[in-house]
Amino acid sequence: MLNKKRLSDKFLIYETNHAISVLEHCFTTQMKDIVQIMDEFVLSKKDILTKGGGKSLVSKRVDSFLYNRGWVEKEFDVRISVDGKEKEIPTHKVDCFKNRVALEVEWNNKEPFYDRDLNNFRLLHQLDAISVGVIFTRATELQAIFKKLGKGDSYGPSTTHHGKLLPKLKSGGAGGCPVLVIAIKPSCYKEK
Repeated sequence: MLNKKRLSDKFLIYETNHAISVLEHCFTTQMKDIVQIMDEFVLSKKDILTKGGGKSLVSKRVDSFLYNRGWVEKEFDVRISVDGKEKEIPTHKVDCFKNRVALEVEWNNKEPFYDRDLNNFRLLHQLDAISVGVIFTRATELQAIFKKLGKGDSYGPSTTHHGKLLPKLKSGGAGGCPVLVIAIKPSCYKEK
């Protein structure tokens, strides 16, 4: 079970369309995996200072943790047929997928990645391929730590943080898909 009160010290937690209830009652294994990574998660100085080169250390750690528990990177093959003419509908690969739960890690991408993720969740939910979408990202308040470490420009205001995501969700960006947002707060940071 997601103990929001206990985990809210480390994470900003936001949901739409009862995402937590759906996870807790229909996808208990996936929810246990998500809660476990939240319990164990620590953000280090190395996580912030090391260049990603495609994937950041944070993304790699979350992905690896979930892959070791049976989650997979998943690309969906979506096609629509109209009057016998088939049309392929491209979707973006989901970072981590397990039994109808899709999880995306957005640590330091450009803001439009949120639009891509939410649109993907909306379409896949509408086509009954997923039941819940999860976005693991960072809280806007981490910017103070990035500036202190001299990385403020690398993690600029136009990159992925919850302050950019929540307005998109509140305006219906994911359609009817239940979405859980987990945003890393400064209290996760341990200078090692």
